[in-house]
Amino acid sequence: MDPKGTIIFTTIGRPQYGFDVFFINLKHPPTNEHLLTDGVSINFNAQFVNNERTIVFVSERSGSPRVYLTRPGLPEPEPLPSVPISLFHDRPILKNGRLYFISAHHQPDQPFKSWSALCSTKLINDSVARLTPPGIVDYSPSISQTGKFIAVATYGSRPWSGEFHELLTDIVVFSESDPDNRKVVAERGGWPTWCTDCMLYFHRQADDGWWSIFGVELPQSLEHSIPSPLRVTPPGVHCFTPAAFHDGKHIAVATRRRGNKYRHVEIFDLESKTFYPVTQSINPKFNHYSPFVSSDSVFLGYHRFRGESAHGESTIPHLEQVSSPIKDLRLIRLNGSFPASSPDGDLIAYNHDFVNNGGLKVVKSDGSKRWTLIKGRTAFYNSWSPVEKHVIYTSVGPIFGSVKATVQIARVSFEPSDVVGDNQEIPCDVKILTGEHTGNNAFPACSPDGKSVVFRSGRSGHKNLYIVDAVNGELNGGGGGGGIRQLTEGAWIDTMPSWSPNGELIAFSSNRHNPKNDEAFSIYVVNPDGSNVRRVYVAGSEGSNEVDRERINHVCFSRDGEWLLFTANLGGVTAEPVSWPNQFQPYGDLYVVRLDGSGLTRLTWNGYENGTPTWLSVRELDLDLDLSKFGDKIQGLFEEPLWIS
Repeated sequence: MDPKGTIIFTTIGRPQYGFDVFFINLKHPPTNEHLLTDGVSINFNAQFVNNERTIVFVSERSGSPRVYLTRPGLPEPEPLPSVPISLFHDRPILKNGRLYFISAHHQPDQPFKSWSALCSTKLINDSVARLTPPGIVDYSPSISQTGKFIAVATYGSRPWSGEFHELLTDIVVFSESDPDNRKVVAERGGWPTWCTDCMLYFHRQADDGWWSIFGVELPQSLEHSIPSPLRVTPPGVHCFTPAAFHDGKHIAVATRRRGNKYRHVEIFDLESKTFYPVTQSINPKFNHYSPFVSSDSVFLGYHRFRGESAHGESTIPHLEQVSSPIKDLRLIRLNGSFPASSPDGDLIAYNHDFVNNGGLKVVKSDGSKRWTLIKGRTAFYNSWSPVEKHVIYTSVGPIFGSVKATVQIARVSFEPSDVVGDNQEIPCDVKILTGEHTGNNAFPACSPDGKSVVFRSGRSGHKNLYIVDAVNGELNGGGGGGGIRQLTEGAWIDTMPSWSPNGELIAFSSNRHNPKNDEAFSIYVVNPDGSNVRRVYVAGSEGSNEVDRERINHVCFSRDGEWLLFTANLGGVTAEPVSWPNQFQPYGDLYVVRLDGSGLTRLTWNGYENGTPTWLSVRELDLDLDLSKFGDKIQGLFEEPLWIS
């Protein structure tokens, strides 16, 4: 039987995007910027259709990325044919009456491969053809000027090796009439763009560290030898996601210049080797992504944050429903991290803003009201007492601290009667349960009977699991009880524990199978007395070559205790990470699996890092609730990839 209920999770930066598609007319001064999309949800990765202001683009307004068309005079964007079962569509191109796009609905032949593949369909029917051969992974399609050739960035049949700063893809060219006859025209490259049927540009990180645009001129027949690509843009400026003009003289690129933390669109003159800024003077403090050019070289488009006071949605909902591949399993994105639900499911505790020491907040499960408990200090990873509506356990201290950093387990209690009305802050008592000078204590999970808290501590010099008295903490004194015991022990990392609903098991993430690799985390379970530690094999059977590549975190149980929910790298990378704002782990997707390792099911597909999930306790959310009514003012607070410097 499939899992049921409601899962609440977070996506790094995504609630703040507020992307819309804009364009400028290159015949006019570059200050004349025009809006092409309607400010609903996020809208991105567009392409012009012919020479008009008609575009195809991706929007998440339906709860997952799908392809839409809009043009002047159209009341609202028109959804285009897609794959109904696919929860990911990207990089659409409409040419000669045919729609091309990336989809991720076919499970690959092995773990650690992306699901991304190129599909096409005619607009007059819903029949979708997969152009990517079985076992192959393709990204970022581009159609040549006449429509004769298609170029993609591809892994071929190779599995993903774990990288994400720059995907180790090649540039491949083929014709739609013979998609299996693929020609590698450049090793190492991404985001191809055609100038003519014989000239192709793409981005890659050059040997000197600068992301640059390279070009390769193709012979009349792909059967002939292909010359080596030549670097087009100079060092000293990062250039990526190129869009070639069909005049053969210019390329639009997104750039990051030294000393500027924002990404801007510029035009590079191929003859004079000169950059012409476009968006820097219009919106100097906005990031601009994925430029695209009309076929007559008159219009230049891109997507960016729409602005706080722009037309369209200006509020980030506290909770937002997204599409789920399982009928009776609901997915809710939280504008925050580390959610934990109250025993009756009415409230959700979470951490809102780590940059500004956002502390601990609670929000109603319909998103309608929110209150602050801890303010002005960093708290992370929360667990609500299953037997006390007014008690939450959290970690207080730096979120990415060393073993010796002072991080404490706190019991936060408040009066339930205070969670009413319009008061913004709730008085609370914060009781520290771990002793002074015991190092990094974090990731608490309360037992079903409310008597104990399991957590990760670095007090021994290694990060292992401990169980502490949930009321009095580890200190015995004054007749008040208390106490602590070590649950796991070893020179490895055991972390992020979760108690099963019946109290018989504790699940956690650990690299004990490969202690020298602090990224090789898998799922383990242990009895509360420390006995019977065993691994739950997800990516393959014991002894296979794949299982030790797992990076699994944030494990928790379903309400019935039959399923484990977690985040993992099993599906590789869905889209080129350099084209997105910062994602610490752009291979982080949600999965569920049974306790015996069977029934592995992927829940999310996108270019983001999805994480910190929890299963809502006790009851379901009302399907008729409008979660979008209440939230924060959108401010575009997201970062460029931190690894681009």
